[in-house]
Amino acid sequence: MFELRVTGFGGQGVIRAGQIIGKALSLHGGKFATLTQAFGPEARGSSCSAQVVIDDVPVTYPYIRGTDGLVAMSQEGYTKYRHELRPGGLLIYERDLVVIDEPPGRRRFSIPATKFAEEIGMKMSANIVMVGFVGAVTGLVDIGVFEKTLPSMVPARFLEQNKRALAKGWEFGLAEVAAATKEAVR
Repeated sequence: MFELRVTGFGGQGVIRAGQIIGKALSLHGGKFATLTQAFGPEARGSSCSAQVVIDDVPVTYPYIRGTDGLVAMSQEGYTKYRHELRPGGLLIYERDLVVIDEPPGRRRFSIPATKFAEEIGMKMSANIVMVGFVGAVTGLVDIGVFEKTLPSMVPARFLEQNKRALAKGWEFGLAEVAAATKEAVR
């Protein structure tokens, strides 16, 4: 079982990112997944999160008991949920929006997802950049699983930009994992 929390502020596409991850894994990735979501009192601008529970067998309890992976796209989300991350858990965060104060030794990866989305020409695709990055650093599934899922999760007129966003996150994630592996070997 892998318990993943994606958090950020309303308007970043946090819930959509969780939906894409869960749907990709359950429909095309040979896994079982559930999604629960939480919003602050306002829809846009306040903290929100998506909890995705992933397993090889049917998920009987849809809520996170302890986070194996925390994806933080905002400082507030990181601050609110960092205590849930299990020892040895994986911290993934938006490099330009989150300042971490984790002790050394925690597995962590960061990406400038918003910057990459802006470079692609669609700032609103930062969540898709993050989905690609999460897929690459967790190794849960191949990128093709996400590519099969995107058409049903994003508007057709933005599909190509979102595919580029997914690929950018994936490629950056693979490079970060390679760099971390190389560093660990030293």
